[in-house]
Amino acid sequence: MNKQSSTDGPIYTAEVKANKNRLQVTDTDREVRELVLEIDDPGFTCEAGQSIGVYAPEPDSGQPEHLRWYSIADAPARDHHKRLNLTICVRRMVWQDSDSGQTKRGVASNYLCDRSPGDTVRLTGPRGTPFVMPPTNDATIICIGTGTGIAPFRHFIKALARKYPDWQGVLRLFYGAQNGLDVLYANDPNSDWEQYFDQETFALIQRMSPPPNWADPIGWDLAFSERGDELIRLLEQPNTYVYVAGLKEIGKRLDQLFAKLMGSLNAWTLQKQELMAAGRWTELLY
Repeated sequence: MNKQSSTDGPIYTAEVKANKNRLQVTDTDREVRELVLEIDDPGFTCEAGQSIGVYAPEPDSGQPEHLRWYSIADAPARDHHKRLNLTICVRRMVWQDSDSGQTKRGVASNYLCDRSPGDTVRLTGPRGTPFVMPPTNDATIICIGTGTGIAPFRHFIKALARKYPDWQGVLRLFYGAQNGLDVLYANDPNSDWEQYFDQETFALIQRMSPPPNWADPIGWDLAFSERGDELIRLLEQPNTYVYVAGLKEIGKRLDQLFAKLMGSLNAWTLQKQELMAAGRWTELLY
C-alpha cells in the first residue's frame, strides 16, 4: 500500500469493509452509521481512546480535502495477512441554518455515511491519549460518555476483558443520552432498542459491572444527584480510574457537576488535578 505524509502525519488508504445503520428505527431523522475500515499496513497501530482523521472531498470550499477526526470504536486483532480492521461510529450531520434557512450538510459525516463496501478512504493518525489499562485486575473504572462518545468504550471494554479474564474490579459505564436512539452499544436486550445494540459489548458490561449497573440513558443532573455520594467515594480510592469521551462541552458540564458535588469549583479542580497527575483521569474530547 502506498503511504503518503501530511502535516497531520502519515496518510493511509483504508478499504470500507462494512457500512451499516446502527439505528433501525424508521420514525426518526437521526442516522448513525458504523463503518469498518481495513488498513493493510503493518505499521499502523491504534489503541482505545485514540482517534483517526478521515479526509473527505470538499470541492466547494476551495480546499482539496476536509479533515475530520473520529474516535475508534473497535480495533480487533490483525489477521494472518497483518491487516487491521477498525470501526468508527459516524452520525450524519444535516441541519437548518438559522440565518439563511438553507439546509447544511456536514462534509465528512455525509461522505462517510455514503461510502459502500469496496470504496477506499484516506485517513491519518491515530492521535490522542490512549485509554491506558489499570495496572491490576481489581481496579475501579468509571467510563463517562455521551451520544457517539460511547463508541470508544466498546473497544476499551473488550480490551479490558481480554487483558483481565479474571476481572475482580468494578466497572461503571456512565453516560448521558438525549433519548434511547442515542444509545448505540449497551442497551437492554429486552427493550425496544434491542434491534441495534451490540450483544458482545452488552454481555461484557453485564459481566464486569456488578449492581448497580450504570448503563442507563439518564440525564446528567439526575444521575449525579442520585449517585453523587458513590462517585465521590470512588474518586477518593487510590485504585479508581476515570475515562471521559464525547464532545468538548461534556468537559465543562462535568466540571460544573463535580464542583457541585464537592462543594466548590476549587475543591474539584484540586481533586481533578491529582487524578490527572496520577494518570487516573483520561479525556477524549472532540
